[in-house]
Amino acid sequence: MSFDFDLFVIGAGSGGVRTARFAAGFGARVAVAESRYLGGTCVNVGCVPKKMLVYGAHYSEDLEQAQAYGWSAGEPAFDWPTLITHKNAAITRLNEVYRDLLTQCGVKLFEGHARLVDPHTVEINGERFSAEHLLLATGTWPTVPDIPGKEHAITSNEAFFLEALPRRAAVIGAGYIAVEFASIFNGLGVLTSEICRRDLFLRGFDRGIREHLREELTKKGVDLRFKTQVTRIDKQADGSLALTLDDGSTLETDLVMFATGRVPKLDDLGLENTRVELDERGFIRVDEHYVTTEPSILALGDVIGRVQLTPVATAEGMAVARRLFKPEQYRPVDYRRIPTAVFSLPSIGTVGLTEDEALLDGHNITVYESRFGTLKLALTDSNEKTMMRLIVDADTDEVLGVHMVGADAGEIIQGMAIALKAGATKRMFDDTIGIHPTSAEEFVTMRTPVSA
Repeated sequence: MSFDFDLFVIGAGSGGVRTARFAAGFGARVAVAESRYLGGTCVNVGCVPKKMLVYGAHYSEDLEQAQAYGWSAGEPAFDWPTLITHKNAAITRLNEVYRDLLTQCGVKLFEGHARLVDPHTVEINGERFSAEHLLLATGTWPTVPDIPGKEHAITSNEAFFLEALPRRAAVIGAGYIAVEFASIFNGLGVLTSEICRRDLFLRGFDRGIREHLREELTKKGVDLRFKTQVTRIDKQADGSLALTLDDGSTLETDLVMFATGRVPKLDDLGLENTRVELDERGFIRVDEHYVTTEPSILALGDVIGRVQLTPVATAEGMAVARRLFKPEQYRPVDYRRIPTAVFSLPSIGTVGLTEDEALLDGHNITVYESRFGTLKLALTDSNEKTMMRLIVDADTDEVLGVHMVGADAGEIIQGMAIALKAGATKRMFDDTIGIHPTSAEEFVTMRTPVSA
């Protein structure tokens, strides 16, 4: 059977674009359809603009601390519209970069909503195209719980385009997005509350790191409310919002942002015209090769609900492209020891097993830990502490996990991820010469275990 394309990708986010580019580079005839914005969530309403806002929020501390180093520049003032205008311009440039990446490698780009007609056919903008393989990379979308007054709340999508910065904000949630936006609002001078229904945020991260971040955010003035839920939102006569909490108390604020979860974006995708199945959580079910229950249709990235991180989606995209069109180069994605960062203030960087995971896996472990004030803050009044942890197998000496809270944690942990991937031992860490004076050298100078 003759097809219009060898591969038709629905979704021009990180995973879809990477798959399309590599497949085209391998000689395949490739098309990509995107209904919203090139680059997907990460580029437009996710990690890229979010980190820009984090940078903006951190300048308040930088300006304050600069005085201890002899700098004075008058009374600092912050203008939210300037930040958003510049952020929007930068994202627009990135959209064009993604467009060029696709078109320059020969990918046919369709802008519009694509819908599956059958296992080999896509309809978009009134036209139909056939493909030997179809790839679903549509990502996820934020949700708001069905509570009275939910129409008064926003999600992270809208937070990137607020016309004005509120005086008070309540962020509801306990994951990456909630913690990061609580830090952003707080750093920009907003009176910020973060409300979590669990006893602590960032479930799945190392417990010691989570507890340390709780202490640091509290010191910075974030109002953290754990084991608490919002049951309703009421708009007041003056435009403010009153949150009713599950203990019967109320909290007044000016903005409510929910970051309580994301669902796969499958609306009007035409799955009913195929044999594609969803798992018990509502994500697309795939096998180890990202093939759905319809053999001609694949899926990857956030929409399959595995590890919802941009670099993971791009790695999955490369694996799919290689397996289909360059099998001699194929290698599966290794989901072990995936490094990640939370761009809170201070930030988290982590790779490998947490202390609890190592114990559950049956390891006899030794934990090394260090807390200290960085040299940069030595001349200032800041009481922020950096924390580092090493989880080590006491029998084999292998370093199982590396965790950090502090400035540039993500930058430091990226290098540590290579060491863990290579199977580094604590002895190798100990035998490595540190770079002095840096925070990173602490990882190779920790000698005394805190637990065994």
